[in-house]
Amino acid sequence: MEVTSAMIRELRERTGAGMLDCKNALTEKDGDVEKAIELLREKGLAAAAKKAGRIAAEGLCESYIHGGGRIGVLLEINCETDFVAKTDEYKTLAKDICMQIAASQPEYVRREDVPESVLEKEKEIFTAQALNEGKPANVVEKMIAGRIEKYYKEICLLEQPFIKNTDITIKDLLVEQIAKIGENINVRRFARYELGEGLEKRQENFAEEVMAQIK
Repeated sequence: MEVTSAMIRELRERTGAGMLDCKNALTEKDGDVEKAIELLREKGLAAAAKKAGRIAAEGLCESYIHGGGRIGVLLEINCETDFVAKTDEYKTLAKDICMQIAASQPEYVRREDVPESVLEKEKEIFTAQALNEGKPANVVEKMIAGRIEKYYKEICLLEQPFIKNTDITIKDLLVEQIAKIGENINVRRFARYELGEGLEKRQENFAEEVMAQIK
């Protein structure tokens, strides 16, 4: 049976597992949602979603400096215990997310953090673009919804494809790590600094530079 996006979405809503994990489970179980749920539970990914609601007040503040001091990132990423925060696996996760921020330049952690005023301004721009493209008014609204979704993927850290594996998002990565570690993990906040930001300068492809550094 063909695995559709609607099936993947249903499985994600029912389990909280990552998109790629849902797709793989459905493929393995020939599109049977109930069997796919059982498979995810066996792997612990569904249980990870339940842990996501637990209080995470421990963790660490990680930093990353790129290009001899040209880009700097500070990240606060929380977990439930100091023990987990000191593990190499957790520190690696924090470093990977710092590198993600350096390369992909998100502005917010999650879509809920985007101010309504920013969204309204983007909708105005997208509406004008759609109308200028000659699109009928009755389809403009659907186009705007699609473009806003794309906008979220560009500016929200959790929505972005992971630079080390673009088949998953940062949110998917966190769910996988929650399942492995057994504790809730939460990206609380970050700050990204770029040398000369806001000043006129030549364009750089920082994403390519960061990726080259980790290969």
